[in-house]
Amino acid sequence: MNVGDIQKILKADLICGNEDQLEYEVQTACGSDMMSDVLAFVKNQSVLLTGLNNPQVVRTAEMMDMRCIVFVRGKTPDSSVIELAKDHDIVILRTGLRMFTACGLLYSNGLRGGCEKE
Repeated sequence: MNVGDIQKILKADLICGNEDQLEYEVQTACGSDMMSDVLAFVKNQSVLLTGLNNPQVVRTAEMMDMRCIVFVRGKTPDSSVIELAKDHDIVILRTGLRMFTACGLLYSNGLRGGCEKE
């Protein structure tokens, strides 16, 4: 699956990124509003779904080598979050869906979690 597929599945707006970045391949996803929980997931080309809206989200995604952040519940990041994502080549999407629904849609379309125990 690639980031463009995720955008279509979630009917998400592209907030940060370009057409080339929509081709990024992703293997796993995780959904959390607690960045400490995100550290428990594998960092192989993951997608982070979250409702937390601050620069720490981008810093966590960058540290975990994530390619894309999806803000759920219609959350819109401010310019500092967007600029930080641009600096780290991370795509930002926004969907009006709740996290449970967004994760379920991605799972039902073949994207799996990145937990080591899975």
